[in-house]
Amino acid sequence: MTKNLRELEQLQQNLEYQNGELRVFIADVLALENRNEEDMKARMIEVENLVNTYGWVVILQHVQKRGTPDYKNYIWGGKLEEIMQEMQEQNANLLILWNILKPIQIYNINEKLKTIGAKAWDRIDLILKIFEKNAKTMESRLQIELASIKHMWPRIFGMSEELGSQWSGGSKLSRWKWETNTEIMKRHLKEREIHIKKELEQYKKVRAEHRKSRNKRGMSTVGIVWYTNAWKSSLMNVLTGKWVLAENKLFATLGTSVGKMYIENHFDESGIFLKQKDVLINDTIGFIRDLPPNLIQAFASTLEDSIESNILLHVIDASDPKLEEKIQVVDDILKKIWSTQKKKYFFKKIDMISKEYLGELKNKFSYLNPLFISTYLWEGIEDLKQIILKKI
Repeated sequence: MTKNLRELEQLQQNLEYQNGELRVFIADVLALENRNEEDMKARMIEVENLVNTYGWVVILQHVQKRGTPDYKNYIWGGKLEEIMQEMQEQNANLLILWNILKPIQIYNINEKLKTIGAKAWDRIDLILKIFEKNAKTMESRLQIELASIKHMWPRIFGMSEELGSQWSGGSKLSRWKWETNTEIMKRHLKEREIHIKKELEQYKKVRAEHRKSRNKRGMSTVGIVWYTNAWKSSLMNVLTGKWVLAENKLFATLGTSVGKMYIENHFDESGIFLKQKDVLINDTIGFIRDLPPNLIQAFASTLEDSIESNILLHVIDASDPKLEEKIQVVDDILKKIWSTQKKKYFFKKIDMISKEYLGELKNKFSYLNPLFISTYLWEGIEDLKQIILKKI
């Protein structure tokens, strides 16, 4: 393997630092026409939570206000040099840019950071790294690898084009070596992508057979969708009695978790006797704002069980100050993956908000006809079960 190819792989892969924990500097560019300080603060908190989820330490943050990001370096002027100096002073070894960078931008920044022994990632690099850490099944690992390939591909292509033009006046031999190395990597990734898709197709077929079998047995399914960190795992626990990790971390669970909700013999509101019934509850990966289509597509097979269910439960954290924006994020992603079945919105964690605010939420979101519950106080849980029975 040549030196150029080794450097390219180091640039593209999400590398662990072997000599200790990562100390992270977070930076972003705030467009002048969208000078929403509150929104930027929320974005920075989100990325800090992601970093903390992985176990790293955020030591510095910086937001640059400009019309648009710099084409070549993302961060304008001498601000990158200032950031590098601060990173050196604080022994920071990773710079995270909370956006999706162009290939030439991430390349140029990494070239500069080499001089201080540091690296740069964009938002997708970080999310993929967390996905990789939390993947527990072979299918989810394959999905992450596929997503990584899709993320790497434009970088490899874009950098070869950009650097090819830059070297037009340089050595023909060095340029030929670079083009040869990138072509080798492109071919390898294309072959690997084809292989992964074939393997994932097998998982998809097995999942389809399971759904067909459940339909024959008359077993209904409920899908749970949510903005990551909405604590929906605690809901799975009270509905199914199946222990699922519930913690204050983004992407704490990855892949699909299936539980069975058991409904005993009972009489409905009209006095009609209803026999006992088992309902399968499917939950899957949480959504996040600005999730690229490539990442959504990579997890399409995992999402199938939810979007093929009889009804979707959209979990909303009632205590989240950004809940309205996050509702929209989840609904937009559901449209992208062609989810068309009925949805039931419900707000949880109402035990963490005041009665006055709860009243405001009920009034503001009355058009959604939502349910308000607390898994901690067990408030609204039986109502939720009855709604599920009616909907299916």
